[in-house]
Amino acid sequence: MKLHFDSKQEFQIEAVKAITDIFEGQPLNGNDFEFTLGHSGTLLKENGFGNNLLFSNINQVAENIQLVQKNNGIKISTEDEIITNGWNFSVEMETGTGKTYVYLRTIYELNKLYGFKKFVIVVPSIAIREGVMKNLEITGEHFQNLYDKVPVTSNVYDSRKVSGLRSFASANTIQILVINIDSFAKDENIINKPNDKLSGKKPIEFIHSCNPFVIVDEPQNMETEIRKRAIENLNPLCTLRYSATHTNLYNLVYSLNPVKAYDLGLVKQIEVDSVVSENDFNTPFLQLENITRTGNSINAKVKIDVATKDGINRKSVTANGKNLELYKLSNNNEKYDGLKIYEIDFGNDQIELSNGIVLKKGETQGGMNDEVMRFMLSKTVEEHLKKEKNYKEKGIKVLSLIFIDKVKNYREYDSDGNPVKGKFAQWFEEIYQKEISKPVYKGLITYPVEDLHNGYFSQDNKGRVKDTGGETQLDDDTYKLIMQDKERLLDLNVPLRFIFSHSALREGWDNPNVFQICTLNETKSTIKKRQEIGRGLRLSVNQNGDRIFDRNINRLTVVANERYDDFAKALQKEIEEDCGVDFTGRTKDKGKKEKVYYRKGFDADPLFLQIWEKIRFQTKYSVDYNTAKLITLAANAVKNMDETKRPMVRSTKQKVMITDEGISGKLISDTIKDNYTHDFDIPDMLAYIQNKTELTRSTILEILKNSKRLKELLINPQLFMDNVVSNIKGELHQLMVDGIKYEKIGDKIYEMSLFDDSNIEIYLDNFTHCVADSSKTIYENYIPLDSNIESQFAKDCESSEQIEFYFKLPAWFKIPTPIGPYNPDWAIVFKGEKKIYFVAETKSSGQELRGSEKIKIECGKAHFKNFKDVVYQKLSSVTELNY
Repeated sequence: MKLHFDSKQEFQIEAVKAITDIFEGQPLNGNDFEFTLGHSGTLLKENGFGNNLLFSNINQVAENIQLVQKNNGIKISTEDEIITNGWNFSVEMETGTGKTYVYLRTIYELNKLYGFKKFVIVVPSIAIREGVMKNLEITGEHFQNLYDKVPVTSNVYDSRKVSGLRSFASANTIQILVINIDSFAKDENIINKPNDKLSGKKPIEFIHSCNPFVIVDEPQNMETEIRKRAIENLNPLCTLRYSATHTNLYNLVYSLNPVKAYDLGLVKQIEVDSVVSENDFNTPFLQLENITRTGNSINAKVKIDVATKDGINRKSVTANGKNLELYKLSNNNEKYDGLKIYEIDFGNDQIELSNGIVLKKGETQGGMNDEVMRFMLSKTVEEHLKKEKNYKEKGIKVLSLIFIDKVKNYREYDSDGNPVKGKFAQWFEEIYQKEISKPVYKGLITYPVEDLHNGYFSQDNKGRVKDTGGETQLDDDTYKLIMQDKERLLDLNVPLRFIFSHSALREGWDNPNVFQICTLNETKSTIKKRQEIGRGLRLSVNQNGDRIFDRNINRLTVVANERYDDFAKALQKEIEEDCGVDFTGRTKDKGKKEKVYYRKGFDADPLFLQIWEKIRFQTKYSVDYNTAKLITLAANAVKNMDETKRPMVRSTKQKVMITDEGISGKLISDTIKDNYTHDFDIPDMLAYIQNKTELTRSTILEILKNSKRLKELLINPQLFMDNVVSNIKGELHQLMVDGIKYEKIGDKIYEMSLFDDSNIEIYLDNFTHCVADSSKTIYENYIPLDSNIESQFAKDCESSEQIEFYFKLPAWFKIPTPIGPYNPDWAIVFKGEKKIYFVAETKSSGQELRGSEKIKIECGKAHFKNFKDVVYQKLSSVTELNY
């Protein structure tokens, strides 16, 4: 299978532009430089090519940043803040929304627009490094087709092959170097030492001399002083930081936080299947939560069953040298009589009990741990088979990911070294055989159970799987295997569906068709919730490698050993802390999920057929505008555009202020000099504007001549051209809408078979409309809606005597437009003095529409002009319906 990528995802394009627009004003030519690398007193010199920043208008940098922030709805930085942050820029993108794709595409765009060629991607771990290399591999053909097969070379830094850095420096094509921060953060790293194979030079000098763009993946892992200095030592022209969980933000230019991603359907919807034990107080339960030291006192925080006036409750208590008897700590619960903590070992994070049992931090003794984990595995298998049944005909492979903290629970070895099944593998096969034997799943999966599950674990030199920490040399090979198998696992003809992996390898998993995540840890999981769900947030793909956008399909089920309220509370707290946003009420309780049903026989209802048979036809559009009118309007816009400023140099002097709050600056003077005489290399202005606007050269020339601003090209060519493009586009887009025409595509219609409710499941919320009178709509029980205004509109349609029939148009009912498909809101049969058929778009009264929304609504009007007796209207309430 080959994964396909959509180059027209608006949110990803906006994230790319957030970086490229910073450099508006950078000349098209002269954006790389040739350098000579050598040492004084030597004859050996080497040449190379590096990035060159030639901003003719330094003041433009701050203005560009502020404009990007304004356009993206981000708090605008002051000039002082921009100066303090320097050439560091942060992009915030929620896990699963294509962060790596975005920064790889940014590389191509920076090269296309400005000619930059040298890029270094710094990663914090082996897992992320392998993920980046995999993304470079699978997006290669996509980007080559998108960017006219521009030559690109990408490599991973290997300390055993440092001579490869010479090629990085000397090549005059796009060079992408992926390097782990630990490979160059310390002085003793090979890259930082003189090397005989490189004529005595330090390997890092080859990177340093190129002035590379440094892209930092997951920068929150590189905020120590040592690591920040190491990144600075790469001599970056600019540092771009990409993460969902930044620790510090430097000139934030784009933000797609969890709330936005969730609302826009850019990640899977999340559901939590909570598996907890209750009334299991029949054996002494003990869990070691933490060990701390306060002065000379060492304390162990343990969870035990405490006797209260209301009965036994599981609570956390603190044990120390003065109070080690569990009987007393439990308020005389007789189950602990005679049992006490013998030793609290701070150094090894463990306690030893008087009966000889040793518990490490997070481990549990007693209770129903095995029972809980087996039931979690059972719920995972159940959920998997339900989705397998629903999605198989749609060509969507379902995967379940099961993380464990002890490999021996899945695979052990006998005395002869032969592998045998651990308890989790045995449980799985027993559970699966029971579930698949149910009549509802007959013929669903024909592969033997042994082929359906397998483990991805690191191995020792004898080939035996073992527990690791996730950052060892052994893990390196495991991450590579995980990435190599990414596409293979998506193939329906590959039996493997249930994947067991070590919790420490969690970061390496990045498969879009993970629909279930289950963590079977014998120790209490310390993994953050966002990290836990992050492995399954990506939107799924079908057998053609195409992304699926149906929210009813894209549902991630997390099987959790904790109460739902606790899970949601922890997740909300993390998002508030990580992103400064409120996630209240957005994590859905699986128990509140309901199926949406269409009313039986609605497709034969005369009222439904009256409007459906009028609007069911598909159309195509053509754009026609008056070129002479465009020339007049665009010329006037260019004539009145902002002044094209001369190139200038700004001197900003600040006094360094060191206080308890940190280092800040105090402005002393600010000087501008713009009386320079320049010999510009004038670019092909018409070709540049033509590429941006797709207008003919003759049309562009007429616009510029009529604007009487053409002489300003000599003042600052790039700035002038960019201003011209912006103004022409503004007029062009409006004319395109004014001149759009639709026509029916013969007898092509939306077929009734598309009204399929077999997979429509929703979470009930404040927007959902509960149908009271199903005779007036196609729905039997619920209408899924997205806003208060839609919810009120549905209520009013149901109660109004003038509305004979109404329904929310399905997501597949789309009208083509020049800027993407448009899905109108409602179809309505209205009875006043005469019967009128409406298609309505609901928007709040006084709501300011985005440019794209305005264009789509105008296209909607043009589309429905082709349908007799159908009126298209934008409104905020039922009372506005009129002819």
